[in-house]
Amino acid sequence: MDRLDAMQVLLAVVDEGSLSAGSRKLNAPLPSVSRKVAELERHLGTRLLIRTSRNIQLTDAGRDYVDAVRQIMGDIKEAELRASGEYEVPRGELRITVTLEFGRMLVLPLAYEFLREHPEITLDVVSANRFLDLIEKHIDVGIRIGPLADAIQIGRAAGGAERAGAGDPGRSLRR
Repeated sequence: MDRLDAMQVLLAVVDEGSLSAGSRKLNAPLPSVSRKVAELERHLGTRLLIRTSRNIQLTDAGRDYVDAVRQIMGDIKEAELRASGEYEVPRGELRITVTLEFGRMLVLPLAYEFLREHPEITLDVVSANRFLDLIEKHIDVGIRIGPLADAIQIGRAAGGAERAGAGDPGRSLRR
């Protein structure tokens, strides 16, 4: 018996709520799924599931075992990510939105430097002088100057803007 495979089958059954739903999720025949769970129970010498015609329930031993299996699977995934170098070099796409002027003056020069330091990252800068729906537009970070458009948004102060001089209508940015 491949215990790792049996553990994955057990998790699919538990997560889906039944043997048949677990078999559909795994795209595996129901008899194979049922057999793997039974083999795992035989190997452990205890029942993990209480089976009915419509669903399954975890026994106390099953609940403890599933918690441990989830931890093991998380550790395996973490080990695979480390081994593949996933954490060594930042990679992927980063989408940000900024106002036109702020983007041109401050963000664009920093973006070129950022891309030189992180060549595995694709940077997509969306410049707009209006608030965008970050979720709808799949934007990771929105940078704006001023108050938030609505109470649902969450913002953090990243710097301040102040008048350059008493009679000067221009503004200067502090970092």
